[in-house]
Parts: sequence; structure tokens; C-alpha cells
Amino acid sequence: MDWNERPHMIVGVDLGMTCTGVAYVNLSIGSETIRWVQKWPGRFQANENKVPTVVVYPTDSQEPSSWGFLSETAAETAAEDKEYKEWFKTCLDPEKLRQKQMDDPESAPQNLQEVEKWYSDYLRKMYEYLSVKLGGEISGVSWEEARVEFIFSVPTTWAPVPVVENFKRLVKEAGYGSHKNHEVTIGLTEAEAAAVHISTEAPGIFRENDVLLVCDAGGGTTDLSVLKVTGTVNQSIDLKQMDVVFGETIGSAAIDYEFERLVHYRLEQANNTNLLPVDAHDAAWEMMKSSDFQAIKCEYGAPDDTPLFSIGIPRVPQTYNNPDPEIRIRNGEMTFERQDLQRLFDDQIAKLFKLIDTQLQSLHQKFPSERVAHLVLSGGLGNSAYVQSQLRKYYARTTFPNAESIRVSIAPDPQLAVCKGLVSDRVRKILTSRSVLGWRCCRASYGTVCKIAYDKKNPDHQNKELVRDPLNNKLYITQSIAWFVKKGAPVSVDEPIEHNFIKKINPGDPRRAFPTTVIESDLEAALLPDQMNQHTRILCEINSDLSAADEKKFQEKNKRFWSLQKHYLRIEYTVRVLIGPADIRFELWFDDQKLSRDESIKVEWIPAGFYPYPANTDWPKGHATSFSKDIRFTFNDTHYDFDGSLRLYKAFNATLAMAFAPFKHGYINSLGIPNINGDKGGFVYIIGWAGGFQTRAQRDVYFTNAAFAVVKEEEGERKIVEFRESSNIPNTAPLPEPVDWTCSFE
Repeated sequence: MDWNERPHMIVGVDLGMTCTGVAYVNLSIGSETIRWVQKWPGRFQANENKVPTVVVYPTDSQEPSSWGFLSETAAETAAEDKEYKEWFKTCLDPEKLRQKQMDDPESAPQNLQEVEKWYSDYLRKMYEYLSVKLGGEISGVSWEEARVEFIFSVPTTWAPVPVVENFKRLVKEAGYGSHKNHEVTIGLTEAEAAAVHISTEAPGIFRENDVLLVCDAGGGTTDLSVLKVTGTVNQSIDLKQMDVVFGETIGSAAIDYEFERLVHYRLEQANNTNLLPVDAHDAAWEMMKSSDFQAIKCEYGAPDDTPLFSIGIPRVPQTYNNPDPEIRIRNGEMTFERQDLQRLFDDQIAKLFKLIDTQLQSLHQKFPSERVAHLVLSGGLGNSAYVQSQLRKYYARTTFPNAESIRVSIAPDPQLAVCKGLVSDRVRKILTSRSVLGWRCCRASYGTVCKIAYDKKNPDHQNKELVRDPLNNKLYITQSIAWFVKKGAPVSVDEPIEHNFIKKINPGDPRRAFPTTVIESDLEAALLPDQMNQHTRILCEINSDLSAADEKKFQEKNKRFWSLQKHYLRIEYTVRVLIGPADIRFELWFDDQKLSRDESIKVEWIPAGFYPYPANTDWPKGHATSFSKDIRFTFNDTHYDFDGSLRLYKAFNATLAMAFAPFKHGYINSLGIPNINGDKGGFVYIIGWAGGFQTRAQRDVYFTNAAFAVVKEEEGERKIVEFRESSNIPNTAPLPEPVDWTCSFE
């Protein structure tokens, strides 16, 4: 990269369940040293490697009163008119949010919009601080004019659509990338970033061809990545991913949560026999958040552990005692045995064993001769002495043939491994044009919808629906899929995948923008279909705009007057696919020249909450977003206008909530057909099911139904102008597995 094009600063952000880390490199002063933010509002007198992922709201305000360390003052934590929001990271995933709402309905967020609000406000507050803190360190240029790259990590459990795309949107709305030369990217997943950090900070412990299993166990999620050392030249390590990344919701926040529940139970029992002067919920939460408990948790497993420990109960006098062995309060302090804490750790460690074993098994099936040399731990939970000792004991007696000689190692600065790894990888790419992690395994298969020339001699082409192209009079099989990358296949991080396209248009046709549908499937590579079916889904639509291309480079076909076939223009162009750890980017190329990425190719990600069932979205908001004000809405034989259809579904939702416990729903199949003229219109056909445990019938009952929608563009936005839904057909068969919503068109 040319010096004049290099960023002045690279900032890596690891937004965690409990705390957030920010690392950066200030290239504007000629330094390649990676540093991290240690001075935070509310803690300027001390060095803190991370800032709490917390935001606090007054009960009557949408504007937060504090964030991070500012939220830890007594005025914020003990105030009755404040709402303390934490541990919301995983709830950005709609599936995890629904699970939390079922497991803990009292403390779970009410809806996704609430979670997005907390994300936005926290990220905005942090950006406001970073713009001042880091802006003052850049040399020779203002913050607003500087070239700044913000790189964010994401958990491996987050799907590119909708979770990662939603996260990216929230980051940008919070201010990141708001200036002309500022850029936001989703970098490595958390396990990949930790692996890069380890390889750059401690390259001497690895040898060429070593296989590493990196386990980033943080506050809310644990991510795994298996990598192979492919080069160790001049203390510079190259890595290649060997298997698809794994991830689960395992972390230290679960230990905090269960400790809080244990304390709350004891306080409730104590209050029943000897009245307490505090609310049990508030006191349990404060005891969990206390520096005493957090220090004991972090140091658990150290050689100097004592068999008992005590935590003071806030606002309870020293004269309060309750010797009951299930309560154990003495002098206003609650006493615990080490086994109480061990049980909380062991629950998470058991899940960790299962996750790592699954990864080892998958690796052995794909590479039977490979042996894992290192299990490298990073993250807050990975930094626990007890977790480390249990992993060493467990894998010292493992029966997995590929883990017989595995060594458990700890990453340098384990809690900063992710944010520093994000920056390390980008610096390496700038200096050498090569990433540390040179090859990545795809978590899914990706392809494009296309048509294939019919070959009557090919048995696979028999009994397929055929369409004749009017421009060349040839037969084609439509709705076929050209897979450009398959699940588990290694993909170069530095070299894009090229996909060539040919479009034929009539002379004089003004169209220069061509839609392409990108397909995703979770099937293994050997099972991928050659046409759309229930195992494929539409990931996004890309719109390739060739308006800036030189039309003289378009090939004219059948131009001569004696040609019997129709005269047309043949346009050849290439879409380069850049597959990231958790997202996909596209570049448009024509005649070996890249057209502007920002303007030439438009990616429209598929919304997850299109079909009107209550768990998909906030229904009034979804209704207003999806439907035209002039909607022609029909249910059975009854017709409704815009307001009538909203009232109808509100009534449905209220009835369903009472009739089923819980209410479940899903899709059986969906199909979107775009208009042939290339506008944003078309129609959608959906078959779905809904139901669950029927409270009156006391058995599982579900209903199958179908819906049809006509879509048109109104004022630049796609709207449903006609919607018809069939009556629901009851069925007492077992509930079917839900199929992800997969319908869109350009």
C-alpha cells in the first residue's frame, strides 16, 4: 500500500458481554506498536484494560445518564429511578433473545428494538470518548480529516444475515465511519483475532505445520478456531484455517448470573425468618457486582485459595446473623464454601469440554492424520487458573487420537487478545500485502442463481423446466445454482473469488444495472443441490451497475444484415466476492477495471422479519414498514385496508398468545419471483405453519397456511401492495422443524 494511502490510525474494538477492549496503532507518528486504551471516563486515576459494557437510563428518559465505569458510582448502581443495562451482547441474535425470554422472562429484554437501543447508546458514548482520546494522538491532521479504520470483531455464533449486518448498521449509526476518510469493517471472528494475536506476540512457541486449537472464552461467548502454521519466516507466522469455526454461549457472565441467583435464594430464605432491611433482588445484584466477589472469582483456583470466603451484604448491619447452614450470614456478611463457586465454574467447564470435543471430532473426521499440538486459551474465562487446570487434567487423559499430545497454553494478555489481534492482522496486511490468517474455511456454501444451457444428452437435465432465450433461440434450465464456494472449503483471505457473468440486451435498451441473487446453504458440500429447494435460501441481492462502463467494449452479436438470428449486445463482467469471517463483500469489475465499490454494486440483505407473525418483529413497526398505505389485503374472503389489516393481526396476536403456550411458528417454503422488467417489483409465495401446545385441547396442534404477496416500488422503497392469506388448516401431526425465511428479489 502506498504511504499516502495508509490509514493514520487503525482501531480494533472487541465489544464483549461484560467488558469492551479497544486497541489501536498510530501510524501517523511512524509507529507500528500496538497500544490499547487504558484511561476511561470514571477511572482516569487508574489504568484499566477494558471498559464495562454497561449503560444506565433514568426511568423517565431515553437518553442514558452514564456508561462504562461512570455507571459504577453509588448514585447509579443504588438509584431506584435508574435502569442498569448489561449482559445484552448475545441478545442481538434474535434466536438467543427468544431463548433468554423463555429462560428468564423477568430480566430479558422485551424485544430486539430495546437491545438495539442499548447497543446504539453504548457505542455512541464510547465513540464520543474515543474521538477525543484518539483524535488528540494523531499527528499532522485533524480527527475529522484523518484516515481512520475501525475494525470490529464478532462472535462465530452470529450469522452474517441478519445479526452481523444489523451490528454493522448500529456501529455506523453510532458515529463510527461518519467522516469522509473513516471506514468501518467487520474483521476477524473473536477466535481468529485471538489466534492472530498469539501468533504475533509469541511466535517462538510454534513450529511449522503445528496445528493450533484456539479457544477464546470470554464473558458471554466462547469461540473456537483450528489453524495450521504454514510458515515461520523471520518470526512472522502464517496461519491457515483447517475447519469451520465453532462457537457457543459459554462464559464468565453465566457464573455471575448463577451466583446472583444463589445469593438471592439465600437472602429470600433469611428474610422469611429474620426480616432484612434490603430488597433481596437489589442486594444479590450488588453482591455479584462487588469488587470482593469479582476478585475471588478471578483468583479462584490459585494455590493460596482458602476453603471459605465471605461477601458483605449492602446496607445490612453487622449485628444481623442467621446461622442456618443454607443461609450462613454472620456479622452482616454471607459466607460461602469454595465448592459453591466450584459448581458454578464446573457447569461452564462441562460445556467447554463438550464444545472442544466436538471440534476435535470434526477435525479428526476431515484430517485423520493431523495432531493438535496446542490448545491456546484467551479471554476472561480462559484466564482463570481453575479453568486452565481443569482443561489440562481433562486433555491429559483424552481418548481423542488427535489430542494425545496436546499442550494447554495461555495467550499473552488474554483479555486483550481479540482487540489486539484485529489490529495486528491489519498492520501485517498493510506492511506485507498478506494477512496472518491467509486461508479461511467457509461456514456455509454460497452461489448465485443462474440459467444453464440445456444439454439433452445430460441425464441430470431431464425433466427440468426449460425456457427458450429469444435472443439466441437456445433452451436453458432456470433457477439453477452456480456454487462459487462450498462449506468447509479453504478460501484465500487475500485473493477474492471471481464470478463471471454474461448479460444479453437489445440494442437501445437503456438498462445498465443487472440484479444477481446470492444463495446460501448450510448443507455439506457433497449434498448441495443444483437448483433451489428447501435447503437453500436467498442471502442477498446484488445490483451490478455498469453505467460507468465504456459501451464500446460491449460485444455486438448478429450485427450483419444477413444474420438470421436477432441482433443483441453481449456484456461480460465479473463480480469479485470477498468472503470475510462473518460477512461478504462484493466488487464489480469490467474490462479488467474495478468500478467504484460504493456506487457500482448495491447489496440488499434479506430482512428476517417480513412475514407477519408476532415473534418476527415489533408488529406495528413491521406492518408500517412492509405494507403500502394502499394495500389490498384479503384474509379468506374478507377484504381489509391498511388500518383494518393492522387491527386484524393485533387481534390474531392477542388470541394466539392466550391459545398456545408457547406459540411457535415457522416456514415450510418460500419463493420470490422478480418482475422481468428489472424493477424492484415481483411476487412472493409462502407456505408456513403455526401453533404449539393448545391450552384448551391440552395437546400439540399446528395449522398450515399459505400467503401470496405482490410487491412494487413506492418512493424508492419496496412495499407489499397486495396480500392474500388462506384459511388455516388444523393438523395434529408432530410440529415440523422451522425453515429460515429466505425470500427476496431485486
